[in-house]
Amino acid sequence: MDAVDLVLRKFDGRPHRQVTARRLGEDAYGTWLATPRGTTVSYHYGTRPTGKTKVDAVRLVTAGKWWMAMFLAEPADRELYCDVITPARWTGPAEITVVDLDIDLVRYRADGRVEVEDEDEFAEHRVELGYPPEVVDGALGGAAELRDALLRDEEPFASHYRSWLARV
Repeated sequence: MDAVDLVLRKFDGRPHRQVTARRLGEDAYGTWLATPRGTTVSYHYGTRPTGKTKVDAVRLVTAGKWWMAMFLAEPADRELYCDVITPARWTGPAEITVVDLDIDLVRYRADGRVEVEDEDEFAEHRVELGYPPEVVDGALGGAAELRDALLRDEEPFASHYRSWLARV
């Protein structure tokens, strides 16, 4: 299993977050990356320090979609955490780069509720960073697509991810 750097940037090119994951494989949904408990995540924003992941997780990086998903093992309260992004690009033989577009969707393990977070940050950065119309449309469309899939419990969000998570 090869190491892959997952690099998240902001629209203006600033570094946002980075994690080195293990590439588990690919399927019809995209590329699956493992971040075992204790994996280092580097944060380049705010006051949040670089830290270690608290639970095993798999990340699904989709081809051509405006989102990526992270599926978290128990005992995490969140079952999954999704970032709305520009479509992922391989920027090196072992590097995937995305632009984080602020909107996040979370599904909670205990009750299955889905919450959309940071829409205010998206609205602010839309103006401040000058998101062009196609980026705004892609982000809003991706968030809506993702929300609907999560609420309907469609794959890969229903159970498909569990086989990948078991490999971590």
